Amino acid sequence: MNKLSLFKNMHDQSELLFLPNAWDVLSAIILEQAGFKAIGTTSWGVANAMGYKDGEKIQFDDLFTLVKKMVSVIEIPITVDIEAGYSENITVVTDNVLKIADLGVSGINIEDSLKNKFALNEKNEQCELIAKIKNKLEFNGYRDFFINARIDTYLQEKDPLDETIDRAIDYVNSGADGIFVPGLCQSDEIEKLVRSIEAPLNVMSLPNLTDVSHLNKLGVKRFSLGSAFSDATISFIEENARILLSEQNTKKLYASCTINTSFK
Repeated sequence: MNKLSLFKNMHDQSELLFLPNAWDVLSAIILEQAGFKAIGTTSWGVANAMGYKDGEKIQFDDLFTLVKKMVSVIEIPITVDIEAGYSENITVVTDNVLKIADLGVSGINIEDSLKNKFALNEKNEQCELIAKIKNKLEFNGYRDFFINARIDTYLQEKDPLDETIDRAIDYVNSGADGIFVPGLCQSDEIEKLVRSIEAPLNVMSLPNLTDVSHLNKLGVKRFSLGSAFSDATISFIEENARILLSEQNTKKLYASCTINTSFK
């Protein structure tokens, strides 16, 4: 079974896909060696690692170069957070997705947030985009490439459930293989969304949404760390940097330092 089929089948198992998110090559290597079966990228973490804020502040070429290196050293499937596609031009977005697929990646997240203002893309326009991405992928031999349609209603609206369901159904009908709703955390709303769509539901880790077993019982098929792991790493560095400076002693660095990472 190739990586495309393998990754797609991971969304149709009795146990949900617990998906960590890498932000550079080293974090990807560590996550693979820890035993995870697939990894995603986090646009927030990737941007931070390159010295930028999130929101397509980096260039697509920067993301492409990073993913190319990840694919060269990682054996497990990788799915890429491509934000809104790094362009407002639908042709450029579909071309960008194909370029990512050509690297050997198994899937993408594509979101419906606009980058030029705080708003969602019109539903019909997003459906058209998803359909064209799907068609271009299939035409180029990537039938099993996983399109995870991200819906940002819970990040932008006060009462988002009905619109989320409406968008989810239409996105799936347009060719999306999965639905990703960051910010969704209430069990009853998760269950309702699971029942309403004919596609795997992906939710993201939050301070009040952490238990894989609980989410599995609700019918969630994919649980992403998002930026939580990269944020925790940054916090660790910040805290210890201050301690090093104040104590003027490096002893603390060796208290629990064990590096088992091997490189290719």
